[in-house]
Amino acid sequence: MRKYDYVIVGAGLFGSIFAYEAKKRGKKSLVIEKRNHVGGNIYCKNIEGINVHMYGAHIFHTNNKEVWNYVNNLCEFNNYINSPVANYKGELYNLPFNMNTFYQLWKVKTPNEAKAKIEEQLREVNIGEPKNLEEQAIKLIGKDVYEKLVKGYTEKQWGKRATELPAFIIKRLPVRFTFDNNYFNDRYQGIPNGGYNVIIEKLLDGVEVKLNTDFFQDREYFEGIADKVVFTGMIDEFYNYKFGELEYRSLRFENEILDNENYQGNAVVNYTEYEIPYTRIIEHKHFEYGTQPKTVITREYPSKWQRGSEPYYPINNAKNNSTYLKYKELADKEKNVIFGGRLAEYKYYDMHNVIEQALVAVKKEFN
Repeated sequence: MRKYDYVIVGAGLFGSIFAYEAKKRGKKSLVIEKRNHVGGNIYCKNIEGINVHMYGAHIFHTNNKEVWNYVNNLCEFNNYINSPVANYKGELYNLPFNMNTFYQLWKVKTPNEAKAKIEEQLREVNIGEPKNLEEQAIKLIGKDVYEKLVKGYTEKQWGKRATELPAFIIKRLPVRFTFDNNYFNDRYQGIPNGGYNVIIEKLLDGVEVKLNTDFFQDREYFEGIADKVVFTGMIDEFYNYKFGELEYRSLRFENEILDNENYQGNAVVNYTEYEIPYTRIIEHKHFEYGTQPKTVITREYPSKWQRGSEPYYPINNAKNNSTYLKYKELADKEKNVIFGGRLAEYKYYDMHNVIEQALVAVKKEFN
């Protein structure tokens, strides 16, 4: 009794784009989502008239003009520029590391002075081939920047000391010798007017969706009612952890409504000292230049992932990547299952990456 062309597991960006494109081609899909809302991690909840990013700050950025045009056909974007601030024991620094940061640290005023200061610190440590993240970071940007702005934040994020983390995690630290606080180098950047729900609602308009529905609770039924499954969940769970669990870091969010129109003056403030348990505070109204009388802030706490908690960051070390490749080998042989998205591909994707991959899957399926 096949009622659908596709059962799509997960109502995040990948699944929603696939459903939208399938509908345009006259195909019938059922989207099932185990959460009580659509949108995956870009879901926003309206609190006090503010679009609160319920799963952490999401800033859209891309160099891909096709992707930018695609999302702009779904909604209108504002001109928000991501310029986070770091708080280290009450001292404030601009991110990413740039001339403003170096002036705040050392009072240097020119790129040559900043480079000379970094080189001076590198001569003092004399690191050859870095053996861990700490040595790699110091080799890239010197001891002061590392100790104040990298060490504590990174150790909280990954739940391990920097000397226990592999060097490759931090090989591409952004360092600029200009007075530019724009975190991203991408040409296109912004936040959807009205929040990300606007995009998801447009994508899923006219598509059948079932919330609070876990594919694995009735897998045989869902596989039996469609010609194909589009799976955006964890690939190891799809194969019943046959080769073992893939590892993740998880997050916990603590929201607070404040009777204050402006709490921190910026959308994102990172707390880089290890002793403060959260990595950042997000003040959501600043994403859309809000003027509401109250504000909503979110403290973001990294946490250990275990089965049943939300997987956010894949731990792409050699062991996990090797395990993933075993699962991918099985996935590549599937004729009636399409795997896509952050969890199914075990990659940390930004939103534009997910859209790129979804459009690739659509072209492959329908062309």
